[in-house]
Amino acid sequence: MRWRFSTLEIILLLLVVAGSGMAYAWVVYGGGGLIGATYALFMCMPIVAFERHIIFRRLYRRIHGSPTPAFLLSSLAVYFVFCNVGYAAAGLLLHVAGAMRESASDAMLPSLNVLVYALATSGPIIFVLRVRELLGRDVFMSLLTGRYRKPVQEERVFLFIDLAGSTSLAERFGDLRMQEYLGKLFAAMADPVLRHGGSIDDYVGDAAVITWPYDRAIAHAACIRCVFDILEQIEADAHRWQKTYGEVPRLRAALHGGTIVAAEIGVDRHKITYFGDNGGTIVAAEIGVDRHKITYFGDTVNTTARLEGLCRTLDRQVLISADLLRRLRTPVFVRCEDLGEHEVKGRGQRLAVLSLASDRPASNGREDQPVVSAGTEAFTSL
Repeated sequence: MRWRFSTLEIILLLLVVAGSGMAYAWVVYGGGGLIGATYALFMCMPIVAFERHIIFRRLYRRIHGSPTPAFLLSSLAVYFVFCNVGYAAAGLLLHVAGAMRESASDAMLPSLNVLVYALATSGPIIFVLRVRELLGRDVFMSLLTGRYRKPVQEERVFLFIDLAGSTSLAERFGDLRMQEYLGKLFAAMADPVLRHGGSIDDYVGDAAVITWPYDRAIAHAACIRCVFDILEQIEADAHRWQKTYGEVPRLRAALHGGTIVAAEIGVDRHKITYFGDNGGTIVAAEIGVDRHKITYFGDTVNTTARLEGLCRTLDRQVLISADLLRRLRTPVFVRCEDLGEHEVKGRGQRLAVLSLASDRPASNGREDQPVVSAGTEAFTSL
């Protein structure tokens, strides 16, 4: 997954890095802010790009899969190389441009102090970006601003997406292999979710809970497009899934939206969790992080979970509530089928449900499609 930034975030990141270089130049040399900013950008930005999975992605995965001592030493070695190469590139550029009076060799060889300063500058930036990635952009900003320290009522859309046949897969794969399979599956969902402005709120067993603010979800039918981008990405990589695991994931998904209460609660911590059947071999894993959590309460969340359960009963892959469908314009590649009203456990009223299917060719799975109102009017009478 390539991490995505908004234009504002990129600008802020560049300003912070350049500003650190200017500050160093002014403090140490009494001037040369532009030169310091150039060196800082060339030294620090490759490290940020590496940590954001933009460059050398295989090396990143290999390092992050290593034991902690090897991970720390390998990361420092990579950062050291990036700093030296970046400094040399910046020095050569500045020397050729005539911005520096030093010789090319002096301009391209960093001092120990410069390397330490570059690593000290990159470290906090990487830490903040990792926390942002872990929590999600929306949750990260909400925690910073304290938006949910007191319960807030708001409208949100939820997508529950679940792996079909997980029990039989677990029996066939075993616990370790199953956890690896789920990890790859959830990683495949991440990019479509980010691309359509959503955030993965939680993982519940073999299911992912994805959410949007209501306005963002219905704009250009982002929540619907996200579902089918996930399904089409799995289909596009079917040969890899088949080759690696002998099984292509089959997913079920449900969309519903409404009013919820959001609140910042609790403090999670690292803990050892055990997976497996009672009385037999288990898999132990360390999960969780020290953090507050934004939690959503209300009938909307429960109804979405129950709606996802109806996928199996109604033998449909993607379901959506009529309440949500009325408020958005369905993409032209989506077919809707009215399935009538159904009883939903824990809900007093029956829920009008429709199934969604895609007519979009798999090769066009990630292309932008025009949004039209065709198909929506057919359900205004539900």
